[in-house]
Amino acid sequence: MRLDASERGVFPIAPTPFHADGRIDVDSIDRLTDFYAENGATGLTVLGVMGEAGKLDQGEALDVARRFIVRAEGLPVIVGVSAPGFAAMASLARSAMDAGAAGVMIAPPSTLRTDDQIVGYYAQAAEAIGADVPFVIQDYPLTFSVVMTPGVIRRIVNDNPACMMLKHEDWPGLEKISALRGFEADGTMRHIAILCGNGGLFLDFETERGADGAMTGYAFPDMLADVVRLAAAGERDAAHDLFDAHLPLLRYEQQPGIGLAVRKYVMARRGLIASPAQRKPGGALGKRAVAEVEYLLGRLARHDPRAALAPV
Repeated sequence: MRLDASERGVFPIAPTPFHADGRIDVDSIDRLTDFYAENGATGLTVLGVMGEAGKLDQGEALDVARRFIVRAEGLPVIVGVSAPGFAAMASLARSAMDAGAAGVMIAPPSTLRTDDQIVGYYAQAAEAIGADVPFVIQDYPLTFSVVMTPGVIRRIVNDNPACMMLKHEDWPGLEKISALRGFEADGTMRHIAILCGNGGLFLDFETERGADGAMTGYAFPDMLADVVRLAAAGERDAAHDLFDAHLPLLRYEQQPGIGLAVRKYVMARRGLIASPAQRKPGGALGKRAVAEVEYLLGRLARHDPRAALAPV
């Protein structure tokens, strides 16, 4: 199973479940993967920023990737392989592909400043991992401080046949999606899949601009799958109504610093993972924040029964 440019739907960014003492919780990996497969995911993405990839050593990262890949049999799994150097990137990429990954995701280092540097970096990365390895561009300037114009993305896509997908996380970014689809329409760029991140904050309109779906980690990935499905079916109002009901919780989860703590808390409350623990260093929710999240869940439950959880 290899990633290709026709991918669409929802590839949730999976968190890495941990026990309270920092050990990897493999049983929760299995439970979470089963949930994704049974609730509308068309693929998975592991070892992303919200997967706490930077807190794993090389062996642990590969073990986590393998566990998700084996459990997700039938679903394509993208593995984040971003690293300071190409040796580590290539090693993880090749090992992940040998384990059955569908492709890899590569983020640019924050040291890149010019268009030529960005294009050159992706050419070198593609060479390092192997020309036969499908890869995803991660465009997330809010975190990586690297601004990729539509023209730069077009150059990367056209120069690298193995580039199959863009993880679009620019903000604001709706015009970028329109520009890229415009390049396809005028024949100056081949088609690639575009899946969007940023917690899904703009998914309702991103799909209307030409995005193929979502690649993010909101605590209700099943809602994201429903929104993408409704949008594809032309049920615009239904898609927006469902999205709007989740927007207050989605916005709360998007807070820098505590966003992952919120996401893991809700996923643990839903029974998707056993513990909301992060590996240190990591944030935690205070009592007031927990109360606010519970309040938002209660309000959401009026519109979506999936948020009607047992009292704590």
